[in-house]
Amino acid sequence: MVQEEETRVLLGNVAIARGIIEAGCHVVTSYPGTPSSEIIPAVVVFKKELGLDTYIEWSANEKVAFDNALAASLAGKRAAVAMKQVGLNVASDSLLSSAYTGVIGGLIIISCDDPGPQSSQTEQDSRFFAMFAKVPAYDPSTPQEAKEMVKEAFELSETFQIPVLLRPTLRVSHARQSVRLLPPGVFDRPADFKKDPKRWAATPRYRLLLHTELNETLRRIKERFEHDTKWNFEVGKRHDASLGLITCSVSFTVLMDLLEELDLKNVVNILKIGTPHPLPQKRVAEFIERHKKVLVIEEPDSVIEFQIIDKSKVLGRITGHVPLQGELTPDVIYDILVKVLREFGIARLEKSTDTKLDKFIEDLKLPIRRPTLCAGCPERAAFFAIKKAFPKAIYPSDIGCYTLGLNLKAVDTVIDMGAGITLASGFYQAYHQDKNDIPIVATMGDSTFYHSGTSSLLSAVYNNARFILVILDNEITAMTGMQPTPGLGITADGSKGGKVPLKELIKGCGVKWIKTIDPYDVENLVKLLKEAGKYTKKDDGGIAVIIAKHPCLIRYPEVCDENPVKVEITDECNGCNYCIDFFECPALYLNEEKNRVEIDRRYCVDCGVCINVCPRGAIIPTQGCSSGK
Repeated sequence: MVQEEETRVLLGNVAIARGIIEAGCHVVTSYPGTPSSEIIPAVVVFKKELGLDTYIEWSANEKVAFDNALAASLAGKRAAVAMKQVGLNVASDSLLSSAYTGVIGGLIIISCDDPGPQSSQTEQDSRFFAMFAKVPAYDPSTPQEAKEMVKEAFELSETFQIPVLLRPTLRVSHARQSVRLLPPGVFDRPADFKKDPKRWAATPRYRLLLHTELNETLRRIKERFEHDTKWNFEVGKRHDASLGLITCSVSFTVLMDLLEELDLKNVVNILKIGTPHPLPQKRVAEFIERHKKVLVIEEPDSVIEFQIIDKSKVLGRITGHVPLQGELTPDVIYDILVKVLREFGIARLEKSTDTKLDKFIEDLKLPIRRPTLCAGCPERAAFFAIKKAFPKAIYPSDIGCYTLGLNLKAVDTVIDMGAGITLASGFYQAYHQDKNDIPIVATMGDSTFYHSGTSSLLSAVYNNARFILVILDNEITAMTGMQPTPGLGITADGSKGGKVPLKELIKGCGVKWIKTIDPYDVENLVKLLKEAGKYTKKDDGGIAVIIAKHPCLIRYPEVCDENPVKVEITDECNGCNYCIDFFECPALYLNEEKNRVEIDRRYCVDCGVCINVCPRGAIIPTQGCSSGK
C-alpha cells in the first residue's frame, strides 16, 4: 500500500491518472488524442499495481466515451472521461445536456488543450466550452496541482450534482514533476440508478426548469470559488505595485520563473486563477481596483479576460498586448512583459536577443527534414498507388498519420475526424450537379473509420454518392500512441473484447464493392484502384471501398523480418530525384557529389516497395533476394 510520504516523478497525465485512482473513481473512459493519450494507460498501470476493480475503456469516439461515463455517474458511481480539446466537440451534445440533468456520482471531463497547436487542427480553449455548457472548470498549472484538482473536482461534482471540467494544457500534461502519492480511494458503491423521467428524460418544458436550477447551481459554485484560497491566490500583495498580473495554468509557472530570474517579483502583484469558470468576479474586481493597470496572461484564448466586467484597466488580447494565437512560451511571455513594463515606466528590459542556441544549431549543419511517414509505412505505398492510378483526382483525407500523404500530393483536404468521407460525398454531389463526375479518392485510417466513418459512409451510400474510399488499415491507432482499435478485439487493459471486423462494418453501411489488398503490392493496388474507379461509373455501381491492410511497422516490427526484400540502386540512376519527390522514403537520399540516389541502411526496413517507384528501373532487389511483395 502506498504511504502518504511516497513521491514519484510523474508525467502530468500520469499524475492525473493517479488522481483518478486516489479519488476512488469506478469508471474511466476515453478516446485517444494527443495531448491526453497517456491518461488511460496510466490508469491501467495503477489498477494492476494496486489490484483495483476499476473499469477502463477505450471507446469508439469521445461521445461514446462521455455517455458511458455519464451512465456510470447516473448509477451513483464516480466516473471520468478523458479526451483532447477537439474531442470535446464530438462529446459536446452530451456535455451540454448533462449539465441540465446533472449527475449523481461525481463526473469529471478531462479535456487536454493544445496551445500552439502542436498536434491538433485548432487551438480551441476548453474553458470556453465550460462557459458554453455552464459547468465549472479547474485549470491546473503543474502535475501535482492537476492530481489534487481531480479529487476536488469529484467532490464538487457530487456536492452540486454537476459535471466538472478539468483543463490541463499540453505543458501540464507532458511536464514531469515529483508528485506526492496517497492511497487509492475505496468506495463501496453498487450501481443503483433511480428512475426519474422528469430529470433524466426531460422534455423541453422540464428542460426550462432544469436550466433555471443549473443557473442557481452555478451561482452557488461561484460563491464557493470566491472564498477558495488554494487554487485562487495572490502572490506579492505589495501596496505600491502599480501593475497587476492575472494568470493561470502553465503561464503562471512561467511568469514566476521569469520574474524570479529578472528580479521583478517585488515590482508586480500576481493573481493566480485555478477556477476560471465560474470566475470569482469579486476577487478579480478587488485585485484590479488596487492597481493602475492589470495584464491578463492566459492561453490559448481570453476566457478570464472575457469574464471581467469592467475592462477599463485591463490589458490583454483585446488591447493587443498578448498575441491572439500561438502558445505562450517563455520567450513570448518575456516579450509581453518587456512591452508592458516599458509602456508604463516600471522597468526597461531588452528584448530577448540570445542567439547562441540558434547559432549552435546552424553550425551543426543538420539537414532540414519535414515530417514524413516512417520508412516502410504501408500508407506511403497506398498514397503512391493512388496518385499513380488517379493523378488528377480530388483527394479528401482525414486526421491521422496519413495526413502526411500531403507530402506525396495525395491529400487535398483535412478537416476533422470523419470528414474524409463526408467531403468526398460533398465533392461528388457538387460536381455531379454540373454533370461532371471527376474521380474522387478519399482516404481514412481504420481507427478513424471506427470513430466516425460509419455514419458518414452510410449517409453517402444513402444519397447515391460515387467515389473510391481507401481505408488505410494498419491494425492500430498509430498516431496517438498505439492504442487498440475495435477491429483487434483487445480492450484498454489488454483483456479480450468483442472483435468488430472492418469489412463487416463497411457491408453494414450498404457498400457492395469491397476489396482487401496489401498496399506493398503497389502494381496490383494500382490495378484495383482503376477497377474501383470503373465500378463507381457503372449504372448499377456506387461507392467502392478498398481496405489497404498492412500492419504498422512501429507497433509490429516483427513484420519487417517475415519477408525482407533488400534492394540496391544500380548505375541506371541519373539523380532525377523522382523517388524522393514522389515517394519520400526517409531511407532514400540524394548524394549530391555523385548525383545519384543512395540508400541509408540506418532507416531502410527492407520492405522492397521502392522497387515499384523508379521510372528507370534503377531500384532492384539485391541478388538472391525475392523481388517484392
